[in-house]
Amino acid sequence: MACALVFAGIAAGTGCGYHTMGGAAHLPQGTRTLAVPVFATRTTNNHTETVMTEAMVRELLTRTRLRVVPSDDPDADAVLHGTIESEMVAPLTYNSVTQESSSFLITVVVAMKLVARDGHVLYENDNYVFRQQYQSTTDLTTYLDEDPAAMARLSRDLAHAVVSDILESF
Repeated sequence: MACALVFAGIAAGTGCGYHTMGGAAHLPQGTRTLAVPVFATRTTNNHTETVMTEAMVRELLTRTRLRVVPSDDPDADAVLHGTIESEMVAPLTYNSVTQESSSFLITVVVAMKLVARDGHVLYENDNYVFRQQYQSTTDLTTYLDEDPAAMARLSRDLAHAVVSDILESF
């Protein structure tokens, strides 16, 4: 019995490790506004930067109490910059009858940097790597381009990971 009370006292004194959502460890006290300009891109693919920026803004609005502005606002307390370093689509499966690929893998490498108004780097990760698979069809009567849907899923996964890293310090 005495051991159980001692263990309970130690457990209560050390805390459980949980904290409130929105209590961002990488954000300075008093940060209320976060600017998220459209991601830069070093690729030739169109619209990926828009899809990723929109996913990031949506995730921040959903998971934080910050006022998110979609530009490089000089009055923002911090700015989250994203750069798409590379984007590659590679065939995964090959249909020997039609001699066409039937599934593909998108791989995107993104660099993220969170900078305070005073220029201090609050968070940085230059190597987020995300992949998303999608199927393709060769039947032109039922053709549906799955690439945009796969990129939207990949962007949501990226946004979730980045916001988690910023908020949870992992």
